[in-house]
Amino acid sequence: MTALSGLKVIDLTHIMAGPTCTLMLADMGADVIKVEKVPGGDDTRRSVPPTVGEESAAFLMMNRSKRAIALDLRQEAGKAVLRRLIAEADILVENYRRETLEKLGFGYDAVKAINPGIIYCSISGFGRTGPYAGRGGFDLVAQAMSGIMSITGTARGEPPVKCGAPLTDITAGILAAMGILAALHHRERTGEGQLVDTSLLEAGIVQTYWQSAMALATGTAPGPLGSAHPLNAPYQAFETADGWIVVGGANQRAWQRLVEALGAPELAEDPRFAENRDRMANLAELEAALQPLFAERTSADWLGRLDAAGVPAGPVYDVVEMQADPQVKARDMVVEVEHKTLGPVPTLGLPVKFSGTPGGPRHAAPVYGQHSRAILAEHGFADAEIEELVKSGAVVADE
Repeated sequence: MTALSGLKVIDLTHIMAGPTCTLMLADMGADVIKVEKVPGGDDTRRSVPPTVGEESAAFLMMNRSKRAIALDLRQEAGKAVLRRLIAEADILVENYRRETLEKLGFGYDAVKAINPGIIYCSISGFGRTGPYAGRGGFDLVAQAMSGIMSITGTARGEPPVKCGAPLTDITAGILAAMGILAALHHRERTGEGQLVDTSLLEAGIVQTYWQSAMALATGTAPGPLGSAHPLNAPYQAFETADGWIVVGGANQRAWQRLVEALGAPELAEDPRFAENRDRMANLAELEAALQPLFAERTSADWLGRLDAAGVPAGPVYDVVEMQADPQVKARDMVVEVEHKTLGPVPTLGLPVKFSGTPGGPRHAAPVYGQHSRAILAEHGFADAEIEELVKSGAVVADE
C-alpha cells in the first residue's frame, strides 16, 4: 500500500512543470495515465542529446512511474476515449495555454460536466486570472519577472543570471501536487471537486520570501550576493587550498565555533564582527578576513575540522559528485528502474519518505503508446474497438 494507492490521474502535461507534478503523484502510488499527443508525443521525447539508448534522458527522468496512451484529440474518436478516461478519474493535470484544451472540449467546465468530483489542476505561466492569463510561460521568463534573476549572480551591474536549474518549472509542479492533495482532502469531507490553479510566476515569487520581506520592509530591492545570505553572515562559499566549501556560521554560536576552528578567536572580539548586524554591515571586510584562513588548508581538512567543531559546512559538488555521495545513496535518491527496451536505467528517487506507505519510482518512463491497449481495455473497450481505434490513428499503440 502506497500513500496514493487507488487514485487515478489523467496526465495532460508536457515538458517539465506538469510532469514534475504528476511524477510526484506517481511515485507516491497514484495510477498516472500520461496522455500523449499524436503525432510525436511529449516534446521532451525530442529534447536530445543526451539519450539513453534511443530514448531521451530528459523524458526518462520526468515520466517514470507513469503509464502512457497516445491519443489524437483532433479526431472525435480520440476525444471520446479521453472522455471515458476522465469519467473514471480522480484528478486531471494539464499545463497547456488555457484556450488549447477549451477549444478541444476539455476545459474545466466541460470536464466537470463529465465528472463533477474531479480535481482539475491547471499549471500555466501566469495563472488563469489577471492581465497575463493568456500568455504562454517559460521558466526563463518567470525567473526574470519574479525577481529571481535580480538576486542571482555576484554583483549589481553585471548581466542578469538565472538559477541553473529550471526553478520555477519544478517548484510549480511541487506546488500543484500540494494543491491537489489539499483539494482531495476537501473532497473527502464534502464530495466536491474543484479547480486547482498555480503558475510559474507564483512559483518564482515564493522563492523570494527573504528578499520580498526585505523589500516590503524597506522599499529597496535587494541585489545579488553571490553565495552569501541576504540576512546572515558568514553564510557562503569560501575557496580552500584545493577547491570550494560552503560554511554556515550564521548564528552567534556557530560564528564563535567557526573562529575557534579557524584558529582566529580574536575575530569574535572585533567590533566589526561582534554580532550578526555588524557582520552584515561589514560583509566585504568579513570575507577578506576569513578567505586567507580557508586558503591555508584543503577542503577535506576544513570539512573535518568544522564538523568536529559543530559548524555547518559542506563541499561544493558538481552533479556527478552529488549523485555519488553516500548520504544521497543512503536516502535512495539515485535508484534504478526497469525500462521496456533499455533494461535497468538510473533515475532520481522520491524526496519524501513515509514510514507506513513507502513510495518511489516503480518503473521507467513508457515508450510511446506503450500502455494504450491495456488502458483502453481497462476502460471497457472491446478488442475489436481497440483495433479500430488503432487502425484509424485515433490511438497509437506500441506493438
